Amino acid sequence: MSKLAFIPLPTDQVHSLQRGGKDADGNTPEEHISDGNGKPCRHCLTEIAAGEKYLIIALRPFSSRQPYAEQGPIFLHADECIAYDSTDRLPQMYDSRDSLLLRGYCAEERIVYGTGQTVKPKEVDTIAKKILQMENVAYVHARSSANNCYQFRIEADNQTSEAGEE
Repeated sequence: MSKLAFIPLPTDQVHSLQRGGKDADGNTPEEHISDGNGKPCRHCLTEIAAGEKYLIIALRPFSSRQPYAEQGPIFLHADECIAYDSTDRLPQMYDSRDSLLLRGYCAEERIVYGTGQTVKPKEVDTIAKKILQMENVAYVHARSSANNCYQFRIEADNQTSEAGEE
C-alpha cells in the first residue's frame, strides 16, 4: 500500500444537516457562533473561523447500530461548504495538533483490538498504513486524542469510496 485516502463526512449527509435534518439522536442541529478555537468542520476539514456560524450534531459514523457504533458530538459549518478533496494527504489543520487517536475497524464496523494508538500528526501516514495492513482491518477512524470525537476516516487508496460512505 503506497497511498492513503483521508475521507470527510459525505456531502449529502452534511447538506441534509445544514438544511435542518435530524442528527443521530433525532435532534435538529444546534447553531452557534464560533470563537475560532478548536471547531473543526468534519466536511471541509478546516477550522471554523471566529464569527462563523457552526452546527453541533450527534454523529454515529457507522451504518448500523451495534455495541461498537460509537456516537458523539461533532462540528460542521452551518452554511454549505465544499468537501475536503485533497484526500491523499492529512488535512492541514491537523498539522498543528498535538496528536490524534487512530483506531482500526473491520468490515462489520467493529473495533479491531490492538489497533488503537495516539500518534503525532507527522506519524499519521505511517501508523495508519501499518494499521490498515493488519488482519481484518478495513478502515481507520481518526479521532480527537483528548475527547475521542470523530474527525475523519482513513482508507487504503484501493478501497476509497465516494466521500466517506459510512
